[in-house]
Amino acid sequence: QVQLVESGGGSVQAGGSLRLSCATSGYISSTYHCMVWVRQSPGKEREGVAAIDSDGRTSYADSVKGRFTISKDNAKNTLYLQMNNLKPEDTAMYYCAADSPDQPVTFCGTVVRGVLYYSGLTYWGKGALVTISS
Repeated sequence: QVQLVESGGGSVQAGGSLRLSCATSGYISSTYHCMVWVRQSPGKEREGVAAIDSDGRTSYADSVKGRFTISKDNAKNTLYLQMNNLKPEDTAMYYCAADSPDQPVTFCGTVVRGVLYYSGLTYWGKGALVTISS
């Protein structure tokens, strides 16, 4: 059974940092072609934050570029999102998601006009809440 479990959420003041983790089970993380962090703020649509493919190539939404870093440790089967210089507008539920190794996506995160687009993600975690106060 495939599971993605996020951790590391919390409440910090603006300018602070948090690191989210996403522990994977069922498949080893190196077999996923694409892993993505997605967030959703109250009353808003889900938005792609950062993506990483199996070759380690990364892409970011303009809203977080230069502040957030996506990475993964295949030995630990864990995906990370390091978030620095956090802003109140970063407040959201953060989800990690991955494609199925049996049905890999054709592209892993494409940024168009600053927006990170994604599709074909099969597995999703339940989310970690990040709250940034001003």
